[in-house]
Amino acid sequence: MNARTAKDKASAMPMSNKKYLWIWVPLLALVTVVVVVANVAMNVATGWIASQLGSGTYTFTNSEESEDWDTEYYEADYPDLEAVDAAALGLVEEIGAGGIVLAKNDGAALPLASGAQLTMLGRAAADPVYGGSGSGSVDTNSAVTARMGLENAGFAVNDPAYAAIEAYAAENPRGYIEMDRPDISTYNIGEMPIAGYQEQASTFAQYGDAAVVFIGRPGGEGGDLTQDMTDWDDNAQPGQHQLELNKDERDLLDLAKQSFDKVVVVINASTTLELGDLQNDRGVDAILLAGSPGSTAFNALGRILNGEVNPSGRTVDLWAADFTADPTFVNFGNFLYDNVAPNYPVPVTESATSNATVTDEAPFVNYAEGIYVGYRYYETAAVEGFIDYDAAVVYPFGHGLSYTDFSWAVSNTELGEVDGTIAVTVDVTNTGAVAGRDVVQLYYSAPYTPGGVEKSAVVLGGFAKTGDIAPGATESVTIELVVEDMASYDYLDEKAYVLDAGDYVLSLREDSHTVAAGTQPIAYTVSEDVVYTGDDHRASDLEAVTNQFDDVSAQFTTTGEAGKIPVMSRADFAGTFPTAPTGDMLVADDAVADGFAVWDHEGAAEAFEGDMPTTGAGSDLSLIDMRGLAKDDPKWDELLDSLSVNDMTAMLLNGAYQTAAIGSIGKPQTLEPDGPAGFSSFINSAINGTAYPSEVLIAQTWDVDLGTAMGVMLGNEALFKDINGWYAPAVNLHRSPFAGRNFEYYSEDPLLSGQMLTAVANGVGTKGVYTTIKHYAMNEQETNRVNNGIATWATEQAIREVYLKPFEIGIKNISMDVKYLSDHEGTVSETTIGAAGIMSSFNRIGATWAGGSVALMDTVLRGEWGFEGFAITDFNLYPYMNPNEGIHAGSDLMLTFQPSKSFNDASSAKAVADIRDSTHNILFTVANSNAMDGLAPGATVAYTPPAWVVWQIVISSVLGLLILAGVVMVILRVRRHNARTTVTVR
Repeated sequence: MNARTAKDKASAMPMSNKKYLWIWVPLLALVTVVVVVANVAMNVATGWIASQLGSGTYTFTNSEESEDWDTEYYEADYPDLEAVDAAALGLVEEIGAGGIVLAKNDGAALPLASGAQLTMLGRAAADPVYGGSGSGSVDTNSAVTARMGLENAGFAVNDPAYAAIEAYAAENPRGYIEMDRPDISTYNIGEMPIAGYQEQASTFAQYGDAAVVFIGRPGGEGGDLTQDMTDWDDNAQPGQHQLELNKDERDLLDLAKQSFDKVVVVINASTTLELGDLQNDRGVDAILLAGSPGSTAFNALGRILNGEVNPSGRTVDLWAADFTADPTFVNFGNFLYDNVAPNYPVPVTESATSNATVTDEAPFVNYAEGIYVGYRYYETAAVEGFIDYDAAVVYPFGHGLSYTDFSWAVSNTELGEVDGTIAVTVDVTNTGAVAGRDVVQLYYSAPYTPGGVEKSAVVLGGFAKTGDIAPGATESVTIELVVEDMASYDYLDEKAYVLDAGDYVLSLREDSHTVAAGTQPIAYTVSEDVVYTGDDHRASDLEAVTNQFDDVSAQFTTTGEAGKIPVMSRADFAGTFPTAPTGDMLVADDAVADGFAVWDHEGAAEAFEGDMPTTGAGSDLSLIDMRGLAKDDPKWDELLDSLSVNDMTAMLLNGAYQTAAIGSIGKPQTLEPDGPAGFSSFINSAINGTAYPSEVLIAQTWDVDLGTAMGVMLGNEALFKDINGWYAPAVNLHRSPFAGRNFEYYSEDPLLSGQMLTAVANGVGTKGVYTTIKHYAMNEQETNRVNNGIATWATEQAIREVYLKPFEIGIKNISMDVKYLSDHEGTVSETTIGAAGIMSSFNRIGATWAGGSVALMDTVLRGEWGFEGFAITDFNLYPYMNPNEGIHAGSDLMLTFQPSKSFNDASSAKAVADIRDSTHNILFTVANSNAMDGLAPGATVAYTPPAWVVWQIVISSVLGLLILAGVVMVILRVRRHNARTTVTVR
């Protein structure tokens, strides 16, 4: 009895303080740490979380004084988004009608008879390539299929054959480029072997009016097409690449020729293919180059096949017979320096929040062909007798047939002075039996001296597309060419643009090779050399233009220096034809290795001689007050002085598909989706819009008015979706047909690319949408693009004349009209700004990251061309893309979210000055965009945080109170226990 009582008393004894604290202190500490860490993490990653869950709303209220003022700076042309979408689908079809190229039409095989019974063959008949993968992809779930396009045009389609292709395609995927993952990307052609058609062969006779054979090739961001198919095709021959027909496709064409009297081939690809065999095959009656059609352009294909639409597209690249003989072939792909292993320090927070794969590779690519890319090479090599043009070329640049015929006659020529313009007027007469459109192309041939500045035999100088001309009718078009635009860049001697003395021969051509019948060459004589140097620079430049890329050109030689890249020369194509880098060319010299080094932000700060900018000063100005003001207006300084460094850096480091709001100056958050085939977003699919065709098909229209119409339509869509900016258009060039992203780019030619870019950008700009032209510059290869940035080597002549030229055309010719309230009475005035945005590229110019190149991002872009907008980086997840280096050079906005990237320095005078300049560039653009729609000077702003922030505060507060209550509970319990123990001892 006594023992049990003692045991019961022992079990009733309270837990000791030591044991109690051992349980509760770690528990409370753990919960406290979790709450603190979670809140810190959420605050650090606010930008990314906001992109997923929302960033709250800013409510702007105009003053009573401005209630009746006109603040609708932009108006939609349609009543609602549904009407815009319907009109956009019609426009896409119109682009297809104007862009699909009739490349071959033997015996007038096309158009087909109305209501013809057709058999569709080829994988792409049931599994078309609508666009490409990656950031430029678009939603094509509701797109018109190839079959629908034919049936909508009144054709009957062989269903059993189609069903067999469809079933095969579903089970056997074609190759797919996984972004920046060559280890898991695939390159299968995926064509159904002809054995798959055996059961359907009996249906061919019923649907035997024609076989329409579809041949497709995909494209995608973050990878290129393969030059070696031996690992991807069991029937591949040594040296076979992805852009030639494989055995299954050749067998399919043989089957079509054996089974049908008429064979039509549709190329569903946005890059060139080797089609020489098809062009020369008498059994193939017609070939159409359909590009990637987007949402409805397959309807246009059907209407071309039935003759309702007369095709008027023209090629935007030269289609060569043998890609392995092209001068770019051996200098495209995977090349690494043997002696450079870049290593960039990465903060723990960046490493933890970024999924970027970091390597120690130093890749490079040599543009050894110089200016001789695409038709510039083939036309020049033919003139020099280096190639047999007819054997080497299947379709010239600018090639395209019609269902009618045209004749041209020059009716007027105006030859201005060397500081003026040449104008040629051509009367185009439809001499055929059906209405149609034609494209007049004007080329120039500059005087060339062997051993002098390199010059292409012909260069596109201008073009014009007619309207629909009825049979027997005539339309006049005038093409203008600024004389100074015929100058060549001499990087070796004059270090400037030079218009050499001599005769410049102007020729009107049907394509890059064929002089139009009935026209004669036009001679324009320059009596003496014109050197555009110093203050005597070209009229289109704002300041003197001279060498800025000597470090890049230094890797080339015209004298055969060992270890250097020979400059390909028209004077000796055989002796200078590009070869793949080997031996010493795989070893970087000290200057190249230094380019891969970590950027020295401390050295930059020490070398800076400016003052610490003012920050955090009071001001009554808001961003709407700056609308319409010149960029150098003193009010900008007052506004910028009012901003804190934190306000500015939070915007600069959270620039993925937005610019962040700054409440203190009434700056709203902006929305900037991807492109260029319409609006697309992997973050917010709700803003995905109409799928436009690939830029290739758009450019194949050679119709700048259609480009403008596309821009205006996108601008209307933007107004209904609150879209303010657009990551497009893209104007890198088709240097190689194997480039995975060619579908995003217009052409191999810089003039055509620049003119289409300008048309689209000016169109969308009418609705207040700014464009960020991409990818500036020389981003013509995807392989190795994020492996520390590809060192891209070219002579300054090639850089300026070819690869920077489309950007230059855009920057100098894009404009946005800006309505603004100019006084306290609400008077509406109007001004104009130029191009407002540009996106730098992943690669390096030479060994310097493009986004960190002062020469590229500041001297050329802002100094020479006069750009006043903002520059954004490409997706900034990679350590070599240093934000401090970027804002130092002129890349203002980081396409990323904190904490994936941070500034090494945000406190020195140098860093704050750069941060301020970048902020100015962004705010200038936003102030003059549709982001200000509805706002008047004097508007007030109220911020409502998003629900997740409210819940963060509530949950954190509740947990904080519980932790506090727990601490109090522990203290009280310990005191009670101590008191009880003390009483017992006494």
